[in-house]
Amino acid sequence: MMIHEITAMAGKYKQRKRIGRGVGSGSGKTAGRGQKGAGSRSGNSRKYQFEGGQMPFFRRMPKFGFTNHDFKTHFWVVNLGDIVNSDAFKSGGEINADTLIAAGLIRDNSKNIKVLGGFADDAKVGVKFTVEVNRVSASARKLIEDAGGSVNETGTRRDRVRGVDRNSDDKSPKNLTKKLKNQRWHKQRAEAFARGEVLKKN
Repeated sequence: MMIHEITAMAGKYKQRKRIGRGVGSGSGKTAGRGQKGAGSRSGNSRKYQFEGGQMPFFRRMPKFGFTNHDFKTHFWVVNLGDIVNSDAFKSGGEINADTLIAAGLIRDNSKNIKVLGGFADDAKVGVKFTVEVNRVSASARKLIEDAGGSVNETGTRRDRVRGVDRNSDDKSPKNLTKKLKNQRWHKQRAEAFARGEVLKKN
């Protein structure tokens, strides 16, 4: 056979490796697993980061710095569509942590609560709701207020620390952290540069 006689089909279909068929299979009596150790035993399942028993790379890495991971704000998310379709709110009423737990829409009050729209574009809320939760999306607020209801957002701990009033039109933070002050300064400087001015820090 010459090299030009090999077609594109050659090597396309490879016969699978038959293991566990004795010494005549070509994989030896141990079926390619070797003789001893956890890898040779049935039922062995090791994690992808396992490094043969040595200290894993992640544990050898130096850890330093700060992370906001532990301070993330967690929410119970409830769609307004689910509230309207719930038997507990057929005729409207108050929507707060206690009533949502009683209706089975959230599990407990261990997290903040956020109400989302979750409605079709042409759908309307036919009953009045008095909503008092941590957060309400803009679409849900509009649907509730259009139906004659009222919304009171109590805000999260992060909102209160930053001085954000969730019920006002201006939801910008009043208590600026160093990072937010820096962001505001860079934004003002960019706006001044666009006007042809040079803004300097006092």
